[in-house]
Amino acid sequence: MKQLDRIPVMRPWFGEAEAEAVRDAVLSGWVAQGPRVAAFEKALAGRLEARAGVALSNCTTALHLGLVLAGVGPGDEVVVPSLSFIATANVVRHQQAVPVFADVDLHTQNLTVETVERALTPRTRAVIAVHQAGTPLDLDPLSDLCRDRGLVLIEDAACAIGSQYRGRPVGSQARFAAFSFHPRKLLTTGEGGMLLTDDPELAARARRLREHGMDLSAAERHQGEELVLESYTEVGFNYRMTDVQAALGLVQLERLDAMVARRRELAARYQKALPGLLTAADTADGTTNYQSFWVLLPPDWPRSRNDMLRLLLEHGISGRRGIMAAHTEPAYAGHPHAPLPVTERLAADSLILPIYHELSEADQDRIIDVFTTGGRA
Repeated sequence: MKQLDRIPVMRPWFGEAEAEAVRDAVLSGWVAQGPRVAAFEKALAGRLEARAGVALSNCTTALHLGLVLAGVGPGDEVVVPSLSFIATANVVRHQQAVPVFADVDLHTQNLTVETVERALTPRTRAVIAVHQAGTPLDLDPLSDLCRDRGLVLIEDAACAIGSQYRGRPVGSQARFAAFSFHPRKLLTTGEGGMLLTDDPELAARARRLREHGMDLSAAERHQGEELVLESYTEVGFNYRMTDVQAALGLVQLERLDAMVARRRELAARYQKALPGLLTAADTADGTTNYQSFWVLLPPDWPRSRNDMLRLLLEHGISGRRGIMAAHTEPAYAGHPHAPLPVTERLAADSLILPIYHELSEADQDRIIDVFTTGGRA
């Protein structure tokens, strides 16, 4: 595998097949939402054993449509982890609802039944639970809790394509599961997302909502042999994916198993080289795709997280801080929340090391050497 002078934290795995697929889409004359989007929806839902998929402009819009379809509105409360990309909390505010931050488990970085229960109130309407960095949630107990309390569970599976829970793909049994195809994810379309659902009627409504509430898509009108005039059944959004993006996605989907397998190899090498440190790992009931490989620095580590990132950068290695804590950002200044000690420790002391399909073992050894020798200097 090719060595790079500067090691990025993530690099998409593209080849000639992706370039040819995009070329074919462009030359077809149909580059907006069309037949390739429909094919990608069907292929991805089939691969993840879900009943229906709705391709969208990104994962944020997928989460937002999940809340819309769940009937979440002004004044409702939605339990979310603060330890997540800020979009997880933002979509709640987009519905004029109230995000209620819950703490997470130190080893998985995920919500648990116990942390969610502590955040529930009579105004709670839904829970957005994140499969953080690709590590699958312990879904069954959380699903039972939400069912017993009459709550809607929305899975933020932005990072979790290719991860499994109890032998099945993440998203396969969800009422709503939102995926991301951003370039830092395993499967990428540049930008893009998908909402999976177990209800075909909800999927049909989501397809209308993504296209301004229109009852017929542009592709359906184009293919019709008679004059057809569309109507707008409700106030919708412009959340469409393009056929160019879907063309990329169809090729990338064929690479998914290889991507996951390679990341698991690289993760095992990291874990062997970093004994005694808490890192990304499988759970008792699930296997992770290692979308990110995170490391938590112990309290006695001689350098701070930011100093470690600077050290890596000095050696031509791009690391990243660990998962952010939304409640510490200016956008949520003054937003009330219960104590979040685990979230704050993870946000302050974790970092992400490079992991991607074409990372060579020589480059990985270089990362490990800088991390271990510099960290203990």
